[in-house]
Formats: sequence, C-alpha cells, structure tokens
Amino acid sequence: MSEKNALKLEMFANRLKKVLRIRSKWARKQGISCYRLYDLDMPEFPFCIDIYEDKVYVAEYQRQHQLDEKEYREWFTDSVTVLREILEVPPTNIFIKHRKVIEERVDQYHKLAEVSREFVVEEGGLQFIINLSDYLDTGLFLDHRITRSIVAAESRDKNVLNLFAYTGSFSVYAAKGGAQLVTTIDLSNTYVQWAKRNFELNGLNAGNYEFEVMDVMAWLQKPQPHRYDIIVCDPPTFSNSKKMDGIFDVQRDHVFMIQLCSALLKEGGKIYFSTNFTKFKLREEELASLLIKDITKLTTPFDFEGKKRAAVAQEAIELLKKEVDTLLIIPNQK
Repeated sequence: MSEKNALKLEMFANRLKKVLRIRSKWARKQGISCYRLYDLDMPEFPFCIDIYEDKVYVAEYQRQHQLDEKEYREWFTDSVTVLREILEVPPTNIFIKHRKVIEERVDQYHKLAEVSREFVVEEGGLQFIINLSDYLDTGLFLDHRITRSIVAAESRDKNVLNLFAYTGSFSVYAAKGGAQLVTTIDLSNTYVQWAKRNFELNGLNAGNYEFEVMDVMAWLQKPQPHRYDIIVCDPPTFSNSKKMDGIFDVQRDHVFMIQLCSALLKEGGKIYFSTNFTKFKLREEELASLLIKDITKLTTPFDFEGKKRAAVAQEAIELLKKEVDTLLIIPNQK
C-alpha cells in the first residue's frame, strides 16, 4: 500500500469513528436501532453505510477513478477492512451492494449478496422484514422514519392510501395507528406480498386491509369506491417496467399524479408527497388549487441532516428554487 493510500484510509477511518460516535449516541437516546451512518461523506470512499441493528449494509456508488483492476481490488478490500474494524462486526454481518459498478470487479464480498438472507428489525415499536442480499434496497427506507411516525399519529379512524407502497411500512404504521381503512398499491407483487408479511409480523390480519398489485398511475385513473383522509405518495424518479403502460417520469408526471390524488381526498384530507430526485422542480403554478408546504426539514431524521442541510438550511428560499424531499399537500379552502 502506498503512503498516499494509507493516509486516505486513515482519513476514512477517522471519519467513520467520528460519525459512529455521534450518530450511535443519538440513536441510543432516541431508541433507534437502524440508522444511516455514512453517506458519501468523502469522494474517495463513495459508500452509503446503514446500520440495521447488528448488521451493516454498504452500497458502493460508481465513481471516476484511475485505478486498474488490481488497485481497485486492493482499495476495496482495505476499505471494507477498515469498516469492519471500526464497527467491530464479523464479515458475515456485512452486506455489500455495488450500485452501477461493473459486476466483474466484485470479488468475494459479492458472494455475501448471493445468499438470500432476511432479518427482522424494530422501528418505532414495530417490526419489519429486511433483506440485505437479494435486492438493491433493503425493504425499509430509513429517511422516512419521522414521516411514518407522523402518519401513524394522524391515522386513527382515518382512511389511508399508500401509493408506490414498496414493502408497506407506511401502511403498517397507519394500521397500527388505528386507521379504519388502509389501501396499499404497488406494481410489484413481490413487494405487496412483502407488505402483507409485515402486517402479519405486527399482529395485523392482512385480510382486513386492501392490497392491490397494479401500476399506480393506472389505478389512480380508475373509479375508486373510497375517499381518503391521508395519501402517501412516494414515487420512483423513473420507471419503464414492462408491467406499465408507458414510462413514468416524476418530473414530467408529478402534476397529473398529484391532481389525481387530490381527487381522491376527503374534505380536510392531505397528501404526503415525497421524491428523492435531487433535481426535482415542483410545477406549483399548475397546482394552484392546492396548498403546498415543504416539510423536508421537519421530517429529516438526525442521520440524514447532513445530506439535506444544503437543501433546507435557508427557510426563506422559495420552494421552487431548492431541492424538495417531502411535501404536505392539502386542498385550498378558499
């Protein structure tokens, strides 16, 4: 190992030690066992690292570098060794995914991802199934932790619709919060079945709730028998699934989608709309009939504040001129 690389690894180790000390302390104080530890903090180490109780999930992001095959393998192995030593976890508890990285570069760490392994973790007094090996995402988006708790607190005796529901964590929160109706919609049968398992895991009879495997945009344009007090809408940035008619693009389609959601609201109802598309620009002038409030800052957990700070630090900045994560949308009462 060169002296230059050794210095970089030492800097990486020091960064991990610092964030681990700070964030583990915050997590303990809040009774949180699953949290984001590191999020592309250093360009030389393009990782996203999440703690899931005693397991560690590492996503490596593509980057431009001048490393040849041998140098890459050495860098990657040394990086994971540093991570393992700092966190004091055995190799079998580290799960690594390579996002947009050439797969043939992956060595023995890729083997961890070839064995299907599910675990149950706790959040907010509820339990959720996560899978750290089979899918690019784990089954539980940690950055929506606060928003889920808000939905739960507002759900008693309410009708709740969860669109692009993924594994149904918002639905579970709503049901446990006392919602009288929870409707869960996702295009993937795998995820809808996963959502049902999360219901059963939390003592909820999935048969008492509504689940549908369908393209959300197509579902929204069908006549629906219910109106909803709360709609959670967390669409992907882009989707061209063969199960869909056409292509979904959140920037292009968000106005029409929000209008369709609004038509399903009861009087006094609200929409929680979220996107992780960092270049998203809300076309607010086309949604004049709705009151829109950016609640990104309110709903950003402690372990994601660093990533979101640039987008939400100046409250005076106009909504259309900054990145948006979560919006609260309600019909204009005027």
